[in-house]
Amino acid sequence: MDDVILRMRGIGKEFPGVRALDGVDLRVARGEIHALMGENGAGKSTLMKVLSGVYPHGSYSGEILVDGEPARFSGVRDSERAGIAIIHQELALIPQLSIAENIFLGNERTRGRGVVDWGRTAGEARALLRRVGLDEDPTLPVASLSVGRQQLVEIAKALSKEVRLLILDEPTSALNEAESDNLLELLRELRGQGITAILISHKLGEVTRVADTITVLRDGRCVETLAMADGGVDEDRIIRGMVGRDLDHRYPERVPDIGEVRFEVRDWTVDHPTQVGRRVVDGVGLTVRRGEIVGLAGLMGAGRTEFAMSLFGRSYGRYVSGTVRKDGADLRVRDVGDAIAGGIAYVPEDRKELGLILDDDIRRNLTLAGLRRVSGRGVIDSAREAVAAEEMRGRMRVKSRDVFQATGDLSGGNQQKVVLGKWMFTEPDLLILDEPTRGIDVGAKYEIYLIVQRLAAQGASVLLISSELPELLGMCDRIYAMCEGRITGELPRAQAGQEPLMKLMTRTRA
Repeated sequence: MDDVILRMRGIGKEFPGVRALDGVDLRVARGEIHALMGENGAGKSTLMKVLSGVYPHGSYSGEILVDGEPARFSGVRDSERAGIAIIHQELALIPQLSIAENIFLGNERTRGRGVVDWGRTAGEARALLRRVGLDEDPTLPVASLSVGRQQLVEIAKALSKEVRLLILDEPTSALNEAESDNLLELLRELRGQGITAILISHKLGEVTRVADTITVLRDGRCVETLAMADGGVDEDRIIRGMVGRDLDHRYPERVPDIGEVRFEVRDWTVDHPTQVGRRVVDGVGLTVRRGEIVGLAGLMGAGRTEFAMSLFGRSYGRYVSGTVRKDGADLRVRDVGDAIAGGIAYVPEDRKELGLILDDDIRRNLTLAGLRRVSGRGVIDSAREAVAAEEMRGRMRVKSRDVFQATGDLSGGNQQKVVLGKWMFTEPDLLILDEPTRGIDVGAKYEIYLIVQRLAAQGASVLLISSELPELLGMCDRIYAMCEGRITGELPRAQAGQEPLMKLMTRTRA
């Protein structure tokens, strides 16, 4: 008989108007990497929240068996005591606290009468950081780290506990290629130490590289479980299970209709907000034409997001110099209001922090950037707002009960459609997309690609920032590469490839 660490039988979970899980069965062998795949909204994260006690016993139907014994977790602490730790896609760190304090929060290293042993805390934190490939001072505040490094701190925090079953929900969504490789290697090492991992990821290449078993969910039900050792399990096979059909082409076919230069950026320079003398964007210049999709490639820390945010009037540092020209005339962008008035829209990398008001409804989020379109004499017309939001919801194919549903209740892919819809509502001339498909499934990605292509076909200019080189190669007409705040090269689609781009992305001088 196989050594099984976890069985979930007949798990059902409902939310108002939505059945998120419908009789799901899951079986995980001890010491394996078990991938959980499915489109956004398929029920993956919900199932793991049931397992980890986020949704306590009694709030769902079915049963959980850990090491063959019934498990009834009333909260996260109960699951942690059973050796189960979950790392959510949304970071759960306190920015003002140090790395070490975050790692051991609620699990402090103490000596006598509950006094924190700071020496032991720092020493153990350093060891954990080394395990996840971070060479950071554990006394630094978490806020000083990039999103990718903060994700690795989350993993170190989970490893600080007596974990036997580690759940990772999109752990590499904010990591660059090198960091992702480090994490995948770490999972293999943990597997060698007898630690079981459940991996939720939309990155098919990563899953096929490390997973022993893959379970596919669709519409809240378990579709199939595939053993990699049996052979014949490739990315296309997984996609068929996820979406219920073949995706013959990952990127929609397109015949571009490119016009004259719409936007031109010259000598754009931005200093670091706190480190005097450090430039995060250094003399960047680029052009985007009407109907053109232009890519911006670069490794983490290259300055892509800093450039995009400062161009949108939301400075990621201290603006120094540079000009923006639209249709040949200078465009002044002092703040976000100026950017919107100038026809610029920005879909941020972090949709939850910068793109949406999760507690508010879909209607408000969709119309927020263009309130003048649904207002009269400074007063919002609620009826016009609801009609406009419903029309945009239909155009973006947002899956929800109605426009009055809380945006935070939507899946990641549908939240991303709301962010995109918010800015399309302003009818922008230049749409800047910063990692627009991060953390969403292949089906939702395809829909977003169609939306972007439709916008370009209508004459808009698009600047697409992505860490996924195949995405840039599949979507863009031209691609710029950045390294250390500088543009290091430009390639037309016909000459672009992953190897030439990577060379430019690692070249410090143009």
